[in-house]
Amino acid sequence: MATFTVKNSLIAVILALILAGATPGIMVKAQCVNSCEQPNECCSQYGYCGEGPEFCGANCRGGPCTNNGVSIADIVTPEFFNGILNQGSSCVGRNFYSREAFLDALTSFTRFARSGSVKDSRREIAAFFAHASHETERFCHIEETDGAKKDYCNETVTEYPCAPGKGYYGRGPLQLSWNYNYGPAGLELGFDGLGAPETVANDPVIAFKAALWFWTKNVAAAISQGFGATIEAINPMECGGGEPRKVQSRIDYFTGYCNQLGVTPGGSLNC
Repeated sequence: MATFTVKNSLIAVILALILAGATPGIMVKAQCVNSCEQPNECCSQYGYCGEGPEFCGANCRGGPCTNNGVSIADIVTPEFFNGILNQGSSCVGRNFYSREAFLDALTSFTRFARSGSVKDSRREIAAFFAHASHETERFCHIEETDGAKKDYCNETVTEYPCAPGKGYYGRGPLQLSWNYNYGPAGLELGFDGLGAPETVANDPVIAFKAALWFWTKNVAAAISQGFGATIEAINPMECGGGEPRKVQSRIDYFTGYCNQLGVTPGGSLNC
């Protein structure tokens, strides 16, 4: 389940302070939304302009972001994607999720799996699909099953008030959850996240966009620390012995997809 965690929040605050110039040697000239006034500066996802890998690397969301030129479509082939799809007769997701929807959604996320080496790109793709496979049982489920559904409304987050009668339970490839995720995701992706969260379960392109949105905001920066760090970024409650079988499920998917994509999984697989 894709949720925003306290740890993620603290990390974001610390990084924002660093990028804001709290650390000697890093100079920041302006705040930004998607672009900077100076053509050589990148706008980081934390809202600050600057140069170098801290701004133009994995956290870049605008400007001359580093791009390794990898073609995601050449890696996520029809054979790879369709091999993930659960073909069970009771799987509603097999007629909802598609490679075409994923690639369509990907046009809004030009930074996904395009930084570092080609092996880094393949490893990030394997990680994304590993988590999606675990969360949805290989694209079998579009939303949480009835027994797991809750409102997932955090009323203390007043910036994103819950709409009456709406539930912000897990939907989509990474099972986006909570009003504080649906709200900003909707604003950035162009749908009513708070008033119509069900859009994530009704539109396959939006479903993938919501998953990629959460990934780039909360998970992508952790991949350099190993797959285990991405598990903690998505669902920290599983870590530290909390739910070892679920952790192992994610690891098994990841190592399997890495093998298919011809890349080693690296170290620090567990969280």
